[in-house]
Amino acid sequence: MRGARAAIVYLLSALALAGCMRATAPVATIQPQGDLDAMPYGRSYAMAPAPTPVAYAAAPARYDAGYRLDAGDKLRVVVYGQEGLTNTYAIDSGGSITMPLIGSVPARGRTPAGLAAEISGRLRNGYIRDPSVAVEIDSYRPFFILGEVAAPGQYPYVPNMTIESAVAIAGGFSPRAKRDQVTLTHTDGSGPMRTVVPLGTPLSPGDTVLVSERWF
Repeated sequence: MRGARAAIVYLLSALALAGCMRATAPVATIQPQGDLDAMPYGRSYAMAPAPTPVAYAAAPARYDAGYRLDAGDKLRVVVYGQEGLTNTYAIDSGGSITMPLIGSVPARGRTPAGLAAEISGRLRNGYIRDPSVAVEIDSYRPFFILGEVAAPGQYPYVPNMTIESAVAIAGGFSPRAKRDQVTLTHTDGSGPMRTVVPLGTPLSPGDTVLVSERWF
């Protein structure tokens, strides 16, 4: 009887030991160094990279399609397929350009597209069967600034100029200059027109700016 009791106790002890071995013990894991700060607060999210700045190139200034040509303008005339005719031509004091084959072509008062059509028509008349012509402005006729500026005279015109930038190109106002307004002379199809304008007024090729002297 005593032996049977000892066997039962031994069996119960063996079963208890086996149950403890099957129990899963806690497992310690090592977090990567970068995630340690995220453990108390939950999942961390990577910061998105800052957007790369985009540089916008300014488009080159183009002449107005309605721009009227005059003496002093320099033109790039392209006759496609005709290298001997393609060249840069200056409008002379008489308002014309002179090209091979067709000679003098009136340009004053025409638009670039109108002059291209005139050249094409003349070339088609006995020289080239089906000419293709383009006219672009190589450089504009100069403007003039007179009166109370440091260096009055003639200067190359740059697209998008104003009276203020013209004064700056001429070295700025003299000490006696009237600085709030100037006299602008502009010539168009109807002839010259003279007006008193503020400094922010746009300037056109061939314009004349007169800076007056102040009286006090």
